[in-house]
Amino acid sequence: MTFDDLDPRPQRGAALAALAREDLELYSGEELHERIAALETEIARIRAALEAKKAKISAADALFNLGS
Repeated sequence: MTFDDLDPRPQRGAALAALAREDLELYSGEELHERIAALETEIARIRAALEAKKAKISAADALFNLGS
């Protein structure tokens, strides 16, 4: 066991909340474009995870509703 194991896990959504509180005035125009690109990549990752979850639910529904 390391000391890292003893650290509390961050709450869900804490990173997003911190991101939303950042002062955007401190960023250059190029940095803001980079930030948008990074956020769009994250949105795509989230959408893919959501679709995977939907597919699992559909597969489970199909498996357990075979007799209906």
